[in-house]
Amino acid sequence: MTAYLIADIKVTDGKWVPDYAASVHELVHKHGGKYLSRSGNVKTLEGAPLDTSLIAIMSFPTAKAAESFVTDPAYGRFAAARRGGSESRFQLIDDTDLAGTIPYLAKA
Repeated sequence: MTAYLIADIKVTDGKWVPDYAASVHELVHKHGGKYLSRSGNVKTLEGAPLDTSLIAIMSFPTAKAAESFVTDPAYGRFAAARRGGSESRFQLIDDTDLAGTIPYLAKA
């Protein structure tokens, strides 16, 4: 079942960004993932805006693959740099429909 990793990041010190941006996509690909978006063009359409600099959305073949990316020892130094220079939240969702009314999604 496809899983989506959503990274919501507020950059507080951008020193980590160039190395992270140049290298982490290879680790995402190593775990079967791909970026759907990695953008700083964040516009709040409803509700109070979050103090976000960047949102990245990645697709993985399974939740386990996404979790393997996040816990990969090769990702450790990048994650530590990101955490040191940002306020970050990673959320994992699957491709199900909680209500079960969308026919092309599995019912959750």
